[in-house]
Amino acid sequence: MAATGLVGLTITGGGMIVLVTAVTAVAVGGILALAYNRLVRRQNLVKEGSSGIDVQLKRRHDLVPPLIACVQGYASFERSVLEDVIRLRTAADTATTMAEINLEENRLTAGLKSLFAVAEAYPDLKANANFAQLSTQLVEIEDALQYSRRYYNGAVRDLNIAVESFPSNLVAGWFGFPPADYFEVESIGERAVPRVSLEGPS
Repeated sequence: MAATGLVGLTITGGGMIVLVTAVTAVAVGGILALAYNRLVRRQNLVKEGSSGIDVQLKRRHDLVPPLIACVQGYASFERSVLEDVIRLRTAADTATTMAEINLEENRLTAGLKSLFAVAEAYPDLKANANFAQLSTQLVEIEDALQYSRRYYNGAVRDLNIAVESFPSNLVAGWFGFPPADYFEVESIGERAVPRVSLEGPS
């Protein structure tokens, strides 16, 4: 039996099936293409955010040697604290995945907190112009790092939602779009730095 269109065209039953199938295929293809393009865009934003974090982490790592050199001038300063910061900075330099970066950078943050906590017991060090300048630079870097963290984590959130949502989750599986890890490194100022006393109990 034939179906007659508004413009007088006649389509057989088999032709109707072919037409519907073709229209459906085009629609599905369009949806999948849009999902793929959205995943690509989200992934590129994550990469952009990751690059911003890398820049700030490098600035932070580069600040550690002059900071250590400044503090080393105080002979009685706890050498174990300085050695820990140097070791932690080296470990952070070798981190590659976001999980490793989170782990090692949080350890470095803890080490820097300890260094500044010990420095509280040295008024001359705190008054040292070079130490004050390095401390100010570190604060600026930490602020920039936390701004980069917010940007990156927002991009990760959007990517992960797309990776887990239908139908883009199908495209993510077919083309290998994995979810991304959040950047979860604390800044030095996020938690109160504990006071460390160099004196024994009274």
